[in-house]
Amino acid sequence: MAQIFPEWTNRLPLFSAGAVFMFLAGVIGFFWYYGSPKYTDVGYRPTQPVPYSHKLHAGDLGIDCRYCHTMVETSPTANVPPTKTCMNCHTLILPQSEKLLPIRESFANRTPMRWVRVHKLADFVYFNHSAHLSAGVGCADCHGNVAEMEKVTQMQPLSMSWCLDCHRNPEQHLRPREDLTNMKWTPPADQAAFAKRVIEEKHINPPTDCSGCHR
Repeated sequence: MAQIFPEWTNRLPLFSAGAVFMFLAGVIGFFWYYGSPKYTDVGYRPTQPVPYSHKLHAGDLGIDCRYCHTMVETSPTANVPPTKTCMNCHTLILPQSEKLLPIRESFANRTPMRWVRVHKLADFVYFNHSAHLSAGVGCADCHGNVAEMEKVTQMQPLSMSWCLDCHRNPEQHLRPREDLTNMKWTPPADQAAFAKRVIEEKHINPPTDCSGCHR
């Protein structure tokens, strides 16, 4: 009796299984990359109600981060400065600037400015700014060199794996206290010895278990 199907059709199930595997791997890979914070969040740069330039204030003028974010060393959160902080300077500097009209109105009406938040963790994540600064982690490690940014841009994914990488190997992220807000700081040649000494003195032991961040 003649064969109904040619011999090559015997390999169709194998080819079909391979095609299905490749398709599923492609779908998983697509969402793994394009759905990750590294792709969806890094580069986020919203337009603010006032064109505040960190490059001008923190970079060219050299204003320390802590002048505006006053509670960052003592509080879990890095506060957004109140309008009064802006008016400390702009009562005299560019007092009639059209760009600063929302600031003047906010100050006169005693209503807060509605800044657009750039760096935001999920509500189920606990992060303490003061603990990290106390350990010696600088602003630029998480926020990038904001002193060169006209608009603040998210530079890191702030994902769980990204945080864990630092918690497991914090040595390269620890710096002297006087360099916490130094945007151009780089680890020196003796960083390993310095980090070892700081870890021992401050008893630094970053948590890597779930309860460290999910409370």
